[in-house]
Amino acid sequence: MKMGKWGAHSTMDMAVLIPLVAAILIMTVAVDAADTNLVFDPCLDTKIQKGDGFTFGLAFSTKESFFSQQGQLSPCDNRLPLAGSSAQLAVFRPKVDEISLLTINSNTFNPVMSGGYMVAFAGRKYAARSLPVQVADPTHTITSFTLVLEFQEGTLQNLYWKKFGCDSCIGDSAVCLHNEDCAVPNSKCSHGEACNIGIQLTFSGTDKNDVVLNSWYEVKNLRRYSLYGLYSDLHNTITNPHQNMF
Repeated sequence: MKMGKWGAHSTMDMAVLIPLVAAILIMTVAVDAADTNLVFDPCLDTKIQKGDGFTFGLAFSTKESFFSQQGQLSPCDNRLPLAGSSAQLAVFRPKVDEISLLTINSNTFNPVMSGGYMVAFAGRKYAARSLPVQVADPTHTITSFTLVLEFQEGTLQNLYWKKFGCDSCIGDSAVCLHNEDCAVPNSKCSHGEACNIGIQLTFSGTDKNDVVLNSWYEVKNLRRYSLYGLYSDLHNTITNPHQNMF
């Protein structure tokens, strides 16, 4: 389990980035020497092997904006009314089959203003996308998520949000919503990192060499623990080592 790139994210104006094919055609990314995946656009198809980087996106908007008369579409589809709206985009490139913790800084991003829901997505032909999941409402921000990327022979097939209840809720401000989501009152969001969004990312299925991807099963076995909560405790211990000494 690799616990390194805690804050590797970018949040950008969706109006600029839709259609994404043209907007993020050129990206400057540090590529690991073992990374054989040279596709960095979340709206292009690719086949991965274990240890590659894999680029996917998170789109933030209203729940209704992810649907058309044809049903739910990928944020890469310009038939969606995302351009010119308040929608926002975050792009990540985790390492395949490593458990990653992705964070979105609440100091520079307000999910309520963007519509309160998010969809994970990647690919063009298969146009894989998750169901919309609520991030925030006018009173609370949900701070802990688990996302599973499911591959078949190296091609992304599905993205699933998994919920484990509120056993992992950590912090004096944490509350449990609907008996399944850890959240923080929006009134606390101005206090440092209280409302940062943390996403535990894992993989399942098989890569292009038919190697099984196991990181989802590792997180499933640790279901009562939140990587984001553990990291927050560690971060606070390191950055405020003397706050309780007097």
